[in-house]
Amino acid sequence: MDSELRQDIVSGDWIVMAPGRANRPSDLIEKQKKIKRVGASARGCPFENPQAPGNEEPILVYKNKRGWELAIIPNKYPAVSHERIVAVPAKHGPYHILPGVGYHDVVTTRDHDKNFPNLTVSHAELVFRAFRDRYMMLLDDKYIAYVSIFHNWGPTAGASIYHPHYQIIAIPVVPPDVQHSLSGSLDYFQANKKCVHCVMIEFELKEKERIIYENDSAVAFAPFVSREPFEIRIFPKKHLPYFENTLDEDLKGVVDCLQTSLKRVENNLADPDYNFFIHTAPVQDKNKYDHYHWHMEVVPKIKISAGFELGTGIEINMVNPDEAAKILRK
Repeated sequence: MDSELRQDIVSGDWIVMAPGRANRPSDLIEKQKKIKRVGASARGCPFENPQAPGNEEPILVYKNKRGWELAIIPNKYPAVSHERIVAVPAKHGPYHILPGVGYHDVVTTRDHDKNFPNLTVSHAELVFRAFRDRYMMLLDDKYIAYVSIFHNWGPTAGASIYHPHYQIIAIPVVPPDVQHSLSGSLDYFQANKKCVHCVMIEFELKEKERIIYENDSAVAFAPFVSREPFEIRIFPKKHLPYFENTLDEDLKGVVDCLQTSLKRVENNLADPDYNFFIHTAPVQDKNKYDHYHWHMEVVPKIKISAGFELGTGIEINMVNPDEAAKILRK
């Protein structure tokens, strides 16, 4: 296909679809094959035993017959820290500022070498139940506006420790990317009386070109407006604005889609680093965001943004999402 510009119907952002910039998607995969994942010894790993003497006391610990299997602990080097102060807005000259208060937690599983796609199904589901449990605890803090849940896998995705772990950061503002998504969702609902994400899901299930995997309660697809090569979106099929209100059956469907998608990323794209994260409605002003539809985004680290992308905010994607989905369905 020739290059074309595509506009995201939620955010309004434009991307350039330019498959001609790479001879074929396999070129990117062959390049990735030259990068070997480097493990790390469990000796000295801070996540080997969160309950060891000298460590900060875990927030939550989930146990089985072997002992602990998942723990939520305070991040040793938090981006924001929980202080007994109110996040009161202030100004520094023309700039608006807030104290960097909030919560920064780490969710770690026991096995040193099993990343998310390689966990057992029960352990993968436990990770998401733990996300939800901690999220519900944070709802009691009236100064928290948004809870970000994400995973960095590999050094190019921002993981400084090899042992698989996930992060939860609660902050007193709604992040700009989330705000754009919320605003775009509201605009579409007001104009069409429909959830924009439900419309996208319906369209993708009808066309089937970009579907990567689906089950009874969730679906994974390569977005028509993909900012990154092999980007994946995962949605519960049921219209659910709030992640924390998701019932176990729907959560299991999302976990199944995420595990399956990541296994295919690992197997078909030569095991790249990646990020995944949750976009959900904010903590405050409940029932204001009934138009929204929570979802997950998976971004393999295949390309590097350069001058055009940084200077314009318009991403150039060299892989047609139809072709990306075809590769990931294998």
